[in-house]
Amino acid sequence: MTERGSAPPGRGVAEDAARILILGNGAMGQVFHGLFANGHAVDTWHLGLEVGSTGVLERMARDRDLVIFAVPTQPHDRLVRRIVDVLDPGTVCLSVAKGLDEHARTPAEIFADTLGGERHWGMIYGPMIARDLAEGRAGFAVLAGNSARARAMADLFANTPLYLDVDDDLVGAAWSVVLKNVFVPLLGAADALDMGDNIRGFFIYEAVRELETIMVDMGGRPETARGPAGMGDLITSATSRTSHHRTIGADLAEGRRDKIADGGEYIRSEGVHTAHRVREHDTVERGRYPLFDLACDFLDRPMDLRQALGRYLDLRFARGTRRDGG
Repeated sequence: MTERGSAPPGRGVAEDAARILILGNGAMGQVFHGLFANGHAVDTWHLGLEVGSTGVLERMARDRDLVIFAVPTQPHDRLVRRIVDVLDPGTVCLSVAKGLDEHARTPAEIFADTLGGERHWGMIYGPMIARDLAEGRAGFAVLAGNSARARAMADLFANTPLYLDVDDDLVGAAWSVVLKNVFVPLLGAADALDMGDNIRGFFIYEAVRELETIMVDMGGRPETARGPAGMGDLITSATSRTSHHRTIGADLAEGRRDKIADGGEYIRSEGVHTAHRVREHDTVERGRYPLFDLACDFLDRPMDLRQALGRYLDLRFARGTRRDGG
């Protein structure tokens, strides 16, 4: 069986080309396939290949230098467990998923649980909207890896429009990119309600400030919240016309709650799903991060955002509680 993207030996693939498997044939999966199509041996696995056959994923995962998980977070555990025993010791697994599974685990935590410290793994997170990359425009991200070999995978992108920093702050990168999806709908809602440019700027700097504190509390580094996985992806998602999370905020502001899909396996619902999971598992302490609390409440139930924001601002700037000269 010839899978999509297989390169015939000796045709357009150098002897030292990386052997890459991409899991997922959605927008991001197709983008990564396109990034590596010239010069590397690339294959794409997706569920359609499993129809009427067994063991397809396991066969395709053998003898790979790199496996990219371009699928939602939910199936990560299941897919890793299917392939872990057939992966070469040097194979690197990288995820681009930005959600939580049903146990409120990030892709980094899933990899840590299933691959451990002896295998090579990491994440690629940042402002890298699929449409821009597919059209040859630049994207930017951090490759956070658990080993020097994992971080060295950044070299494979040298001739692509995706520019990568490298880092080892796995906790910071994973949680920054996941939690920013909870904040973004607030900005989409503010725009839909025509609340002005100033409030957008306020939401962004306030969200980044809280992300920094959350990262420290979770064991990550505050500067990661200011990097591609945090502030970079937050601003991009909050201002892009094609952002699913921004659109969710606009829908909620206009009372269209029926348009939210909270199945947990879809990019559009990652922010909603994340808010529910962190509340269910007490991952982010309620009462410690006021803007995050407001964002979660906004996603969870109908509210008058203007009134809620007014109360938030009064508390944030201590209006009515300061004395003269205080």
